[in-house]
Amino acid sequence: MTVTEDKATAAGSGRNATASFARKQRTTEPADHARVSAIATDALAALHEVIRRHQVTYTEYDALKAWLIDVGETGEWPLFLDVFIEHVVEEVANADRQGAVGTIEGPYYIPDAPEFPSEATVPMRGDEKGTPLLFQGTVTDLDGAPIENALVELWHADDAGFYSQFAPGIPEWNLRAQIRTGTDGRYTFHTIQPAPYQIPTDGACGRLIAAAGWHPWRPAHLHLKVSAAGKAPITTQLYFAGGEYVEDDVAQAVKPELILHPTATASGNEVTYAFPLDPA
Repeated sequence: MTVTEDKATAAGSGRNATASFARKQRTTEPADHARVSAIATDALAALHEVIRRHQVTYTEYDALKAWLIDVGETGEWPLFLDVFIEHVVEEVANADRQGAVGTIEGPYYIPDAPEFPSEATVPMRGDEKGTPLLFQGTVTDLDGAPIENALVELWHADDAGFYSQFAPGIPEWNLRAQIRTGTDGRYTFHTIQPAPYQIPTDGACGRLIAAAGWHPWRPAHLHLKVSAAGKAPITTQLYFAGGEYVEDDVAQAVKPELILHPTATASGNEVTYAFPLDPA
């Protein structure tokens, strides 16, 4: 039987997201015991208060235990944390930025995508569905001076809402690329406009969403990481004005500064976006 992206499952995506996170370089510095104690104590106290306020029953407590075990067994912790928690961590981490606005990374980033000079067509299938999108702009410092050799990484879902390396049947680097800016600080991607998608709902996260009566949808978006020597890197997502779920993103990651307003052209859509980078 031919495997297609339609066979994507929460468990499959979860395993890939967990494996991707395991490869991520993390600090090896020893723990600050006082800080760990303060954060853990406050987090537990907040949960205790929720239990008291809502008079949580043992039946509900047992359901929580079973759900937490299920999240771990299906590998959905990256999905759960990135959808429901990361947006607040990002808000705190980037509170002092003056330049480009950040938002969550999400669970579907893969480093080392194919690299190109300042203008490139993103790797895609010959029959890739979707509206062609010309996505271009500049990387500058806070004074507007162009930054040469900045790295702009782009990845996004396809027209069906699936990511390469997280759903079967999609070429490895489909709709993933990175560009080095030229002396004028410009980058230009030729790609397709992604579609809204729902986070995997056949697993533990889906059961939470269904039980709470929430919707599982994310608006169409482009993922980006932008970095340059001597500058603070930025991770962000860009959304499309008027798109579905922009106003009620399940991940609560949309910000006004991140909404694109594409212009229709004879060949598709076109949009320009600048990334002024803060000093490191």
